[in-house]
Amino acid sequence: MNHTLADVLQISALIVALALVHRPLGDYMAAVYSSRTHLRAERWVYRAIGADPDAEMRWPSYLRAVLAFSAVGVLFLYAFQRLQDRLPLSLGFDPIPPDQAFNTAVSFVSNTNWQSYAGESAMGHLVQAGGLAVQNFVSAAVGLAVAIALVRGFARFRTGELGNFWSDLVRGTIRILLPIAALAAVVLVALGAVQSFAGPQEVQTLTGAAQQIPGGPVASQEAIKNLGTNGGGFYNANSAHPFENPGGLSNLLEIFLLLAIPFSMPRTFGRLVGNVKQGYAVVAAMGVIWLAGVIAVTVVERQAPGTASQLAGGSMEGKEQRFGEGASSLFAVSTTMTSTGSVNSFHDSYQGLSGGVLIFGMVLGEVAPGGVGSGLYGMLIMAVIVVFISGLMVGRTPEYLGKKLRPREIKLAACAILITPALVLTGTAVAMALPDGEEAMTNAGPHGFSEVLYAYASAANNNGSAFAGLGADTGFFNTTLGFAMLLGRFLPMVFVLALAGSLAQQQPVPVTAGTLRTHRPLFAGMLVAGTVVVAGLTFFPALSLGPLAEGLAV
Repeated sequence: MNHTLADVLQISALIVALALVHRPLGDYMAAVYSSRTHLRAERWVYRAIGADPDAEMRWPSYLRAVLAFSAVGVLFLYAFQRLQDRLPLSLGFDPIPPDQAFNTAVSFVSNTNWQSYAGESAMGHLVQAGGLAVQNFVSAAVGLAVAIALVRGFARFRTGELGNFWSDLVRGTIRILLPIAALAAVVLVALGAVQSFAGPQEVQTLTGAAQQIPGGPVASQEAIKNLGTNGGGFYNANSAHPFENPGGLSNLLEIFLLLAIPFSMPRTFGRLVGNVKQGYAVVAAMGVIWLAGVIAVTVVERQAPGTASQLAGGSMEGKEQRFGEGASSLFAVSTTMTSTGSVNSFHDSYQGLSGGVLIFGMVLGEVAPGGVGSGLYGMLIMAVIVVFISGLMVGRTPEYLGKKLRPREIKLAACAILITPALVLTGTAVAMALPDGEEAMTNAGPHGFSEVLYAYASAANNNGSAFAGLGADTGFFNTTLGFAMLLGRFLPMVFVLALAGSLAQQQPVPVTAGTLRTHRPLFAGMLVAGTVVVAGLTFFPALSLGPLAEGLAV
């Protein structure tokens, strides 16, 4: 089959699958978060943690609950790693060093899943399944909860109450993430992924040598790592490993899993605010940016310059033969435009311009479609900024979904947007100025700079993937990237929840002839342009020094 036709069919099949689940999954999530009943399993959890699921919270209480729960998660996971050698199913592995344990604990609690270790040779089965995989569920549920709190801020009037964090957390985990992940894990096992608690198996290679092949609870972790836009792989090779991602069908399933919830969240938003057309405008903006990225990277990788690449039919360095350039590019763009970080190819080997698109997808704020929950609230923050700018153009007070966007709301939205650029650019500058950063780069020139820029963009945006040519397992990078992940995840939540509380207290504003129609294609186009321009103006100098310089030099 022609390569171009295969790429088109694969992308088309994925879009059709996402379109088919958009409405039912979005409606189901809206029903979950608006339900007044509690399942028996949920009531057991509430009793165990001593929470009243029916008690409404104002934004400071909601925020304190988010931060307290996440802080406990960091401490628990850190201790789990440091005590690994004393736990069952440790496989004889030593405790994780302090700086790496800190980095990993923050990484998984912040839904980043940055890994500066090889999972199969560092983490025992109990730490993998009882520590890392558990955080894959609850960190994703935290993102969902914060997004729903912001949506309630738009939907409610004359109240500062945003719901109950504990109820939102438990419902997101039990009613949404667990059942879908369980079904996906069964399908992955059927497609050839490994699922066991056995130790390493010794096999004989074709040359007659003996090789240890580690197994473990792989499929179950693979399912939630993609569904929850986490990204941490059981193996160091992540989704390029055949035990995690056996073939083309499983590859397409994994891409579908990491996009399903983020692309369905706008439908949930539309249902909860009482106007599904608002959700269509948001998902259209997300889809346009994502599809443009997929096309750009696929074209560049197919038409890679150089004799070797042309003879091979494309840029195959760092890619699996069973996926090729098309499936690899589709996976790479999808994982960097969500906060997943899971990879099925070596991003460090992509062409300069392709690498630039992957970095740009992250520095957009990962809103196309973004992470589970974080993608929706990131895009809604951009929508607030776009409505404000359009209001300035026509000389009237901006309004969005019946809410006036006053100076307080704009300041909160602006602060939420500025956090990530500050972390990425400051972190990159410090790393490039110190010997620690230079010594970790395995490449000189623009590509080496791109490795460092990618690392901080990935950490601050809670992505977790890497230009793996960077030797990031050092005390400097484990610590600085750990703080970038921590601040990049939770500081924006402070401003998002404060914005939600401010919006929920307002009186409804009637629609007039001068009200901007935010459900129409014009607004969706403005949202795309605003998102791209804000990121472009902020990061263009850094991108020019790295991937653009590398790509244009070829």
